Amino acid sequence: MGSLLAATASFLDARSQGIPWRLRIDDIDTPRTVPGAANDIIRTLADHELHWDGPVAWQSRHAADYEAALNTLTAAGRTFYCRCSRRQLRGITVYPGTCRQQRNPAPDTAIRLEVADADPGFVDRIQGRQQNRLNETVGDFIVKRRDGLIAYQLATAVDDGNVEIAQVVRGADLLDNTPRQLYLMQLLNLEAPSYAHIPTLVNAAGQKLSKQYHAAPVDNTNARENLYLALCLLGQDPPAESRFSSCEELLGWGIGNWFIDAIPRVKKLPAP
Repeated sequence: MGSLLAATASFLDARSQGIPWRLRIDDIDTPRTVPGAANDIIRTLADHELHWDGPVAWQSRHAADYEAALNTLTAAGRTFYCRCSRRQLRGITVYPGTCRQQRNPAPDTAIRLEVADADPGFVDRIQGRQQNRLNETVGDFIVKRRDGLIAYQLATAVDDGNVEIAQVVRGADLLDNTPRQLYLMQLLNLEAPSYAHIPTLVNAAGQKLSKQYHAAPVDNTNARENLYLALCLLGQDPPAESRFSSCEELLGWGIGNWFIDAIPRVKKLPAP
């Protein structure tokens, strides 16, 4: 339900402004890609009448763009090779710069971005002003993993910095990633979109609704009821459910009455 909530918010925000709504499948992390999961996402969106514009974008097909961005960062002297293992860094929240002098390629290493005294602050359309001094909160972070895969932060920065992307609406569980992605966009001379981070739905223990914590999948046979619940959770105050005979009618109401300032300005929201 949390993923559907984010999709609904993103869809209504775009449609209310008359701008295209894009669908991207973030499948760059191939070891964690579950066969059939992408098709399930696409089917769920279609069953809820959340129709996207243009073709589906697949991160796995943009590897050349990510490598080109990495080469740009390396040529500018912003990256280094890191041998530190997870065990060595266990309990350390801010990377201490251990391998910062390792500038020549080496086997069995990750590539990190050297973080200067950067504070890529931004104003989130829901959560308000955000500040994050990266050298104090995360330090030098990975842009290419030890297994050779481009890291999430770099891939997302390249994709969201595309000139066709004007706005990003996503869950607040990703809010802490945004400063790193904005910093990468600055270094790559990409135009950053605006951001809106909706509250993340959590269970009674405060855990994000996800497969990891055994959250039930969305029941596509109750699509209209799911969308009605999403509108309520987003603070849009839809009229009585009985007024709507279809998802199309409900979404039409949502587009015409969309008010982003009504979304609760919290990072976590208890699931009903």
